[in-house]
Amino acid sequence: MESVYLETTFISYLVAQPSRDVIVAAHQQTTHDWWDTRRQDFECNVSQVVLDEASAGDPAEIQKRLEVIRDLPVLEVTMSAESLAQAIIAAGVIPPRAIRDAAHIAVAAVHKIDYLLTWNCRHLANAQIMRRIQEVCDQLSERMPVICTPEELMGD
Repeated sequence: MESVYLETTFISYLVAQPSRDVIVAAHQQTTHDWWDTRRQDFECNVSQVVLDEASAGDPAEIQKRLEVIRDLPVLEVTMSAESLAQAIIAAGVIPPRAIRDAAHIAVAAVHKIDYLLTWNCRHLANAQIMRRIQEVCDQLSERMPVICTPEELMGD
C-alpha cells in the first residue's frame, strides 16, 4: 500500500467551516472527497510538526484538527530529517521563516513516504520549488515524496 503524509493545510481544509471564497470552498470540497473516497487506499501519516501546527490557534479548531488525526501514525522527526530540512533552507529553496515547510518534506522523505498531500502551493506544491528540493534530496541520497494537492491524488 502506498503511503501519504498529510500536511497541516490538508487537515485544516478538512475541518474548517465552509468558506465563502469559491476557490477555497472548492479546495475544501476536494479535500472532503479525497478523505471520503481515497483515504482507505493509502497508509496516512502525520508528524510532530503537523501536531504542533494543528495545536495552534482557535481552541475549537484545534480540537477538530487533533480529533481527525488522533489515530494516525506519527512519524518521528529524526536527526536525518532535521539535517535535510536544514539543507533545504541552506540551499535557499525555502526561506528560513518557513522551516516547518522544509520539515514536512524532510520527515516524509526520510521515512520514504510516497506522497506529501498539501494545499500549501507557496512552498510545497510549487513546480519550481519542487525541482530545487529534488536536487537537495538527490545530493543527500534521500527520495523526495511526490508533493501534490488532493486534486492530483484523486486516482482514476
